Amino acid sequence: MFSLRPCDASVFDTAPTRYTDVMEIPRPAPEVWKALVADDALGWCRMLGGAKWTSPRPFGVGTTRTMHVAFGSLVINETFFRWEDGSRKSFYVNHANLPLFRYFAEDYLVETTPSGGSRFTWTLAGESTPIGAPGAPILGALCQSLFKDTRTYFNAR
Repeated sequence: MFSLRPCDASVFDTAPTRYTDVMEIPRPAPEVWKALVADDALGWCRMLGGAKWTSPRPFGVGTTRTMHVAFGSLVINETFFRWEDGSRKSFYVNHANLPLFRYFAEDYLVETTPSGGSRFTWTLAGESTPIGAPGAPILGALCQSLFKDTRTYFNAR
């Protein structure tokens, strides 16, 4: 496994590569949050193998999980540096089996909307290594696939 640089919330404003999608979901925020912290979180995304939490519940800052990406060709270990139960969580990747990134992080924000539904904002941010830089178009397509699958799963606008 290759070590990646830890980061904090500033990465979501400063990283050279960032992808964000804002989804309006016709489900209450607690229901969306529950899906995002389920044992197989993100299992609806075709390009992800579903989360494997490696910390016991209850989750919080310091929680860890492993994710298999692109049919297991990329395996990442994540550490959550922000956890606001029911509304927001953020992690950075601390190890990956391929040296594609200097650092990489994700932020999940779930908010209640006036309609009783929710707004889910998902941001991915990072910096590629020289080895990973040529794969930028693949990363972009992967992120769009994750967003599309999540929109479909939640019936989002």
